[in-house]
Amino acid sequence: MFLENNCIISRMEMKNINKNLLSWFEDIIYENNCKIERKEWKSKYNSYVVYDYEPFCTDGFEINLVLSAKNVAYLNFVKYLYDEKVNTIEYLNNCIMI
Repeated sequence: MFLENNCIISRMEMKNINKNLLSWFEDIIYENNCKIERKEWKSKYNSYVVYDYEPFCTDGFEINLVLSAKNVAYLNFVKYLYDEKVNTIEYLNNCIMI
């Protein structure tokens, strides 16, 4: 937590965001009074390679976000929505395999 303009700002880091869900997730973040402080693409193969912009070829990169909000409940809700979306997609993919 950080003090900014006399109010406490909470931060949360989310790693390895699914690139197919990124635009949906960004919309959810802004709709729920949160802000993206940092977005980075980190190489899965070389820890020294980190971009603050989307590389030409995103294969082999994981997307990491640092989110902030005035209330930690917003951050927890956004994380819950993302986790539920991922779980639902995995469940549906498993249903297709059967």
